[in-house]
Amino acid sequence: MKKILFIVVCFCWLTACGLGDTNTTYERYQVGSQGVVETGRIINMMPVQIQGSSGVGTLAGAGMGAAAGSMIGGNTAVNIIGGVAGGLVGGMVGSATEKAITQDTAFEFIIQKSNGQTISVVQTNELHFRIGDNVLINRINGTTKIRPLYNTVIYR
Repeated sequence: MKKILFIVVCFCWLTACGLGDTNTTYERYQVGSQGVVETGRIINMMPVQIQGSSGVGTLAGAGMGAAAGSMIGGNTAVNIIGGVAGGLVGGMVGSATEKAITQDTAFEFIIQKSNGQTISVVQTNELHFRIGDNVLINRINGTTKIRPLYNTVIYR
């Protein structure tokens, strides 16, 4: 029973490592930072898949698998073999789980800035941007995000 509880707790912990960043989320170090703000208009947008891996899932899965595998019982040799096999399988499962959890859909926004330059920004779209929307382009510490620009006409 303890083995099953251990595996369930570890799996729940691993699944909590989702992709938490959105275009309205800032990192703690960005608070109080000065940014550069420009204006523009969305001229095109297309959905893109975001995926990535920090390696945490692989390491956590390998550790959990090794711990669970070493509890097989028997003699020391069986426990070592079980730990190694559990670590390998756990690492593969952890890696696949992390990739599945961190995969998300975002949008690549093509924006014509008010100075005529065209740029692209990839971010989530929980603010429901559409082609033709006027936006603020905010660059802070190498990160660019767009925000709605309300009640302002940039282009005539």
